[in-house]
Amino acid sequence: MSLIVPSGPANARSLTEIADETLRSLDGTGTWLAPARSTVVVVIDGLGAIQLRAHAGHARRLGSAMARRDVARSVFPSTTAAALSSTLTGAWPGEHGLAGYRVLDPARGRLVNQLNGYERDGLDPAAWQRASTVFERAAVQGRPAFAVGLAEYERSGFTGAVLRGARYVPEDAVRARITTAYALAASEPGSFVYCYLPEADKAGHRHGVASDAWIAALEEIDAAFAAAVPAGVGVLVTADHGMVDVPPHRHVLLRDGDPRLDGVAHIGGEPRMLHLYLDDGADADAVAATWRAQSERTADIATRDEAVAAGLFGRVDEAVSPRIGDVLVAARGLWAFYDDRLADKRPQLMVGQHGSITPEEMTVPLIRLGAYAG
Repeated sequence: MSLIVPSGPANARSLTEIADETLRSLDGTGTWLAPARSTVVVVIDGLGAIQLRAHAGHARRLGSAMARRDVARSVFPSTTAAALSSTLTGAWPGEHGLAGYRVLDPARGRLVNQLNGYERDGLDPAAWQRASTVFERAAVQGRPAFAVGLAEYERSGFTGAVLRGARYVPEDAVRARITTAYALAASEPGSFVYCYLPEADKAGHRHGVASDAWIAALEEIDAAFAAAVPAGVGVLVTADHGMVDVPPHRHVLLRDGDPRLDGVAHIGGEPRMLHLYLDDGADADAVAATWRAQSERTADIATRDEAVAAGLFGRVDEAVSPRIGDVLVAARGLWAFYDDRLADKRPQLMVGQHGSITPEEMTVPLIRLGAYAG
């Protein structure tokens, strides 16, 4: 049995339910969304439901619109590559294949970055991300599909992986992204429109949740929702994950001589959720036992077999399984793990983090506006 148990409301919706439910709402067959003429899904990267409630005074529009029921659960791991892919495909990480931030490319035996490493690491976005997208399914139904986001992301590999089938509409200002998404939904009946807001996530990583910079980003985002939702348009506001602030004294630095590194060939994932890929012949159970003995206060540990058996990644396709670490390390509380042997120490400067299984990271808003609010 896996010792990694994601937290969050037991009866909350999963991010994997959003894609198909919004499409069903367009023909009036949704099970939990009301019928809508067109739909807009807004993803506020990094804005967990717990953080939103704690700072509702700085987000009065979103805070007042979020009823107690209006939460969802992120996927495991609670990181952008996995969670955005699940939101926009309806598939679990074990199916779409983006099982973490950095994972092993089994064909080449090296770590690849699934957010910004497609060109550098030689990944084909169309092949690496294995599931159909909501935009492709909308096109099959004859529905217009749009993605509204920053201009810098328009031609990225990650866009090619998870937004394929969408017409990309670049807008750099937060308010312009919201108003453009609404205008597209109003002018294109039956359309599916996705709108991406990364500002809170960026501020949180650099400065921490509840920093002045993060609060300013939240206030800017909330102000953008002053735009009136067009008649008949359903708007669903959610996030891919929440965040916690990790103080420097909670950094666990992995250095030469640490028994937890014995048998470990590659350390993937991210500081709050490590994927450990082992040397040939190394025993995953033995490595997991060492980690449990050395890290009992700071992390929960599972082997790949335990995690797959527990359904943490959903159904795991055979081609995806080797991308998952032989051993998984989910940080507890406010801890984070770093490979201190690496020359690049910039990750240790990151304040706000995510990827693990705490309620703060796993619980996200699921706010219904416009036609969905009734």
